[in-house]
Amino acid sequence: MITICPTVTAYDIASFHTQMKLVSSLASRIHIDAMDGEFAPEASPGLSDIKWPHHVQADLHLMYQRPMESIDQLRHLKPHMVIIHNEAYVHHMQFAAELHKDDIQVGLAILHDTPIECAEQIMHSFDHVLIFSGHLGYHGGQADMELLNKVRFLKYHHPEVEIGWDGGINDNNVAQLIEAGVSVLNVGGFIHSSEHSSDAYARLKDIAEKH
Repeated sequence: MITICPTVTAYDIASFHTQMKLVSSLASRIHIDAMDGEFAPEASPGLSDIKWPHHVQADLHLMYQRPMESIDQLRHLKPHMVIIHNEAYVHHMQFAAELHKDDIQVGLAILHDTPIECAEQIMHSFDHVLIFSGHLGYHGGQADMELLNKVRFLKYHHPEVEIGWDGGINDNNVAQLIEAGVSVLNVGGFIHSSEHSSDAYARLKDIAEKH
């Protein structure tokens, strides 16, 4: 199943609510960027300030340097999934095990310049791997299609894992990403910067449904 997952990337609570209202009107699964101002250069509203409507599944992309410090808040929020970075300061397998106890899926994000092989020994602990082609904490950017080599690696070595992509998705490249094996497409700039966001989302969804 292919999922177009609109994203929320906000630096203040008013922008968060505006973006949340939009994306939750479009999709049943959404992607929320949470940023600590350390791992990511900008900070978002804190975990105690964010929420989402009950009718959507929320994937929480935790761009935190030390995600284990937020484990209790994450349990309380109980999102569909929490995605942490391979490059974060954390015992990755322990973090995943703790959230799995609460039936929260856990994803692993791989930054652009990190070889996929660096995560090979911990991959079995995760439900999802996010190939990150964007800029930490910002909508937009370019999709570096050379990173599809990471997708192909995952498809071959870990066919059981769900594969996500974040960064530069639009109606010109979404088919190529899907054909390579990406099943969760996190889309920010293409939707939020469009004059008609619902039409932009619908175009991507139409392409996805044909695959």
